[in-house]
Amino acid sequence: MIYACQLADLPRGGSLRLTDVPGSPPVALFHTEDGELYAVDDTCTHQDASLADGFVEDCAVECPLHAAIFDLRTGEADGMLARFPIRTHRVMIEDGAVHVQVSEAVPYLPPGARRTVAS
Repeated sequence: MIYACQLADLPRGGSLRLTDVPGSPPVALFHTEDGELYAVDDTCTHQDASLADGFVEDCAVECPLHAAIFDLRTGEADGMLARFPIRTHRVMIEDGAVHVQVSEAVPYLPPGARRTVAS
């Protein structure tokens, strides 16, 4: 489990890119307008773009590069541009601190994406 931030520091509608994730590509943390928290792989499976920079509506994030859409709850892709899902990660809040439990599933990375992960 990794520490992400204090809940008070991530406003509703905000996102945060976590780059120092041991053994994993970056993770995007979203705080929706409804107050829900979701964590997913930050890299779009269509092309190498940060989903933390994307547009969030309801429980979906739209990639800022080519508008591929992913469900924040399941990671499923809309199938138009991105055919592969993104991993979802468990989010926990303890004493106002947001933590992310990174999935052990193998991430889908697009062609040309940086293959390096934090160690």
